[in-house]
Amino acid sequence: MSRIEVLNLSSYTRPEAKEQVNKDFVSYGVDNNYFQYLIDNFNGSPTNNAIINGIVQQIYGSGLDAKDKVRKPDQWAQLMTMISPECLRNVITDLKITGQCAFQVAYNKGKTKILKLSHFPINTLRAEKANEEGEIEAYYYHHDWVNINSKDKPKKFPSFKSKNSEQIEILYVKPYALGYFYYSPVDYQGCLPYCELEQEVANYHINNVKNGMTAGVLINFNNGVPQDEDQRKIEESIKAKFTNTNNAGKAIIAFNDNKESAATVDTLQLGEAHQQYSFLSEESTTKIMVGHRVTSPMLLGIKDSSGLGNNAEELVTASALFEATVINPFRLLLIDALESVISFNNMSLRLFFKSLNPFQEEEVQEDAQTETTLSSEDDRPFLKDEAAQELINSLEGLGELESDLLADYEMIEAEDSEDEPEDFNAEDYINNREDLAAQQDSDQDTERYKVRYVYVKGTKKNPDGETRSLCSELLKAGRVYRKEDITNISSKGGAEAKEEKYSVWLYKGGANCHHRWERRIYRKKLNKAGEPWGGGALNGTKKIGVSQALRQGFKPVKNDKTVAIAPIETPTKGYKK
Repeated sequence: MSRIEVLNLSSYTRPEAKEQVNKDFVSYGVDNNYFQYLIDNFNGSPTNNAIINGIVQQIYGSGLDAKDKVRKPDQWAQLMTMISPECLRNVITDLKITGQCAFQVAYNKGKTKILKLSHFPINTLRAEKANEEGEIEAYYYHHDWVNINSKDKPKKFPSFKSKNSEQIEILYVKPYALGYFYYSPVDYQGCLPYCELEQEVANYHINNVKNGMTAGVLINFNNGVPQDEDQRKIEESIKAKFTNTNNAGKAIIAFNDNKESAATVDTLQLGEAHQQYSFLSEESTTKIMVGHRVTSPMLLGIKDSSGLGNNAEELVTASALFEATVINPFRLLLIDALESVISFNNMSLRLFFKSLNPFQEEEVQEDAQTETTLSSEDDRPFLKDEAAQELINSLEGLGELESDLLADYEMIEAEDSEDEPEDFNAEDYINNREDLAAQQDSDQDTERYKVRYVYVKGTKKNPDGETRSLCSELLKAGRVYRKEDITNISSKGGAEAKEEKYSVWLYKGGANCHHRWERRIYRKKLNKAGEPWGGGALNGTKKIGVSQALRQGFKPVKNDKTVAIAPIETPTKGYKK
């Protein structure tokens, strides 16, 4: 009687986050070691390794930058001291390999300012069980979660912006994923079995070569059929020594009493084996690229059989699609995290990652100086003293104190840098709305957002002499204005520039003026329930950056570039010539 055993190959199982009664942290995967499983697939699969390295490089690009760094050099310098390029690269690597990443946030002693952001290896962290409100208040650190014991307790760190007095916090960054709470799956989850397959095929071939390229065999024992228990022991012994890809091609040594009862070894020839292994290798590569959503392998330095010659246009399209659908979501996730950090320090920067895409045009900086000319035929817009006083008088009753506005709104800052829409006529609007009042909403306002403008210094240069009376009054007022307020006083001021009405909106204090209009965007505060807050306290709300507001649907009206530039900073210094 013969018996045939069917051996099942290992199967991939979805990672699970498990809460255990006797532990404060939440484990991730079998043996709480799923992060290491992902790292092993990164190191062991050549295709997976190449794709991840390529995507990490493209996410980082040429590094972090800010569109308004020239206007805000102090803020930009502060950010550069807070986070290093190495930290960003490491964080991006963790994010791509494991689906999440973490920053160590270091505060000053009074916890009034964030001093430093550092990379925290994600594989060393486990989430604390959520509280009754569904919030993760802390994360636990241990260098080796597999070999942890009762005497070697993990260290607890509070999560970012949780209620605590610690100077070190953990900012845990992960995208939303349906069905996951504590941890997030990798974006290439579906191709992980093929990463394993590629490794096994490679292991089989290398070990087969090392061991003499011996074919598979069938072992027959000719000295009778042993008992079931003895059969089982023999099978387990052979399996332990000679099965799996690491043991491919190894020799079998048998000891026998005589030739008649000796075990026989029959060679099992695998038909067209080279074709089968070639298919497995190519199939693994294809599926791994599909899992990572690679639109063209050449974008990541992987040779494409089609070549570049006749497919340049397709490659450009593939590059744009890959950047938009794969690379940018990672960048936006990181920028949102960084904006939440810098907002704590009352900083507001338009952050972005400079692209490495050779087919993409260089991004135009908002700070780029533009050739600005004035509408007056005179050498400069002319503002008489009496006209300036009229403008000052017209300011009374307009605008509102920013402190009052901040009771129910959070301020985020944006720069005016784009042209006014063609269909917006300020003069017609004012003539039809002579009853404008500061308490009314602006045409630029929405249900969630308010747009206001404040008069600020717009250059590092120090002015000579005394500040002009109009500029002085606008600076010390401490008020924010709707666009309609500013254009309204411009039209009613009585100043002349070759018979034209003077525009405070465009010309500010006139030629050589050091000031500009700064647009500020305010978002309605929400309570923890997500409802509008009306009590003048944060109550758990958080600041967001302009880029995040834009992604959430806020669309500010575009303004003339002149509005945001101090006349002294223009090529003509505010003069026509």
